[in-house]
Amino acid sequence: MNDDEEGEPPILHAFMGYGIELEYMIVDRDSLSVLPWSDRLLRDAPGSENNEMRRGRMGWSNELVMHVLEVKNLRPTVSLSMLPEAFDAEVREINRLLQPMNARLMPTAMHPWMDPVRETHLWPHDNEEIYRAYDRIFNSKSHGWANLQSMHINLPFANDDEFERLHAAIRLVLPILPALAASSPFADGRATGMADYRMHVYSHNADAVPSIAGKVIPETITSRAAYEQRILAPMYRDIAPYDPEGVLQKEWLNSRGAIARFDRNAIEIRVIDTQECPRADLAVAAATVDVVRRLYRVGREELIAQQEMSTAALAAVLHACLRDAEQTVIDNAAYLRLLSYPGQRCTAQELWYHLIGQMLNEDDGHAQHWSVPLQTMLEHGPLARRILRAAGDGSAGKLHAVYQELCDCLQEGRMFLA
Repeated sequence: MNDDEEGEPPILHAFMGYGIELEYMIVDRDSLSVLPWSDRLLRDAPGSENNEMRRGRMGWSNELVMHVLEVKNLRPTVSLSMLPEAFDAEVREINRLLQPMNARLMPTAMHPWMDPVRETHLWPHDNEEIYRAYDRIFNSKSHGWANLQSMHINLPFANDDEFERLHAAIRLVLPILPALAASSPFADGRATGMADYRMHVYSHNADAVPSIAGKVIPETITSRAAYEQRILAPMYRDIAPYDPEGVLQKEWLNSRGAIARFDRNAIEIRVIDTQECPRADLAVAAATVDVVRRLYRVGREELIAQQEMSTAALAAVLHACLRDAEQTVIDNAAYLRLLSYPGQRCTAQELWYHLIGQMLNEDDGHAQHWSVPLQTMLEHGPLARRILRAAGDGSAGKLHAVYQELCDCLQEGRMFLA
């Protein structure tokens, strides 16, 4: 959820608006190697200002490393269906501006052969002191910091009651999102054995201060005061010896898979890998929001049952999905019951068939907007599975061809099929 043009974020009730952020890599058009040129683009693009670009309701910016560009809607949108064409237009404009530099945008959640030790260039402009502090404490020249691209979904809340329900619902959805959206099976030029290697390295990037990420799945919290006491205060205390000037002691230090942003009254979901095109990203967002909304609307007794599901149990499902994605076997009957699955054991693919089936069977035609990309993910697997299938032996030539095709998918706004 991004600030509006007046500088203050609007206070919205749950599900009254959505903020989406998509991250992409800038790469050489021929070699596909990363290029640390985001500041060149943001500086030279017509109408850019202070290393940021505003184009109507859309914006471009950078965080942490120079080869990554973030595209977002600047104000909450009332409907996700309004965004795919808007993001497509931004991608095409960025690629048009990058073409004279022999560069283009690459999708997916990790560059498949980037060497972060050699190729990481930290953002040297605004907020530089934040990025230097992170680098000094955690060493940003690693996959877990420098080679990550994701979609963030920002969901609003207006008060403690909405926050409690939204937080409980999001906790339950987080573990299975990689089964639908994993797109990072390669790193260092080889298959990693994990469908979502991005989230694996992300979950360990701040191990020196364990309270920052916790178990990635956030703990059950019922109010802002409890959140500040149980999650934020321990983080600030633990980072203080490394950060005596307090540069990092802000709520965005939290690296859990969903974090409360009280500065804009939203919860930000962070476990979703970037897909091959915005249409796919927004389809994943729509499916996520639909499940969260169903869980949000339960009665008080069911809400308590949601909150009683242990963080460790949810984390176990998450880490299995990071490895096996849609092939993960889920046998936690209590968890499946909370998701209204009519059985005690299933694969993550079967669970998503059930959840998306509920979404697509609704009477309103809005859900049907997402049927084609979601059916592609269900029938052919998440993007990680399709990449692995297309890459075959994983040779350098195969990887280059696959990721060149993925860049074309991004430019043309189409799904990737092996």
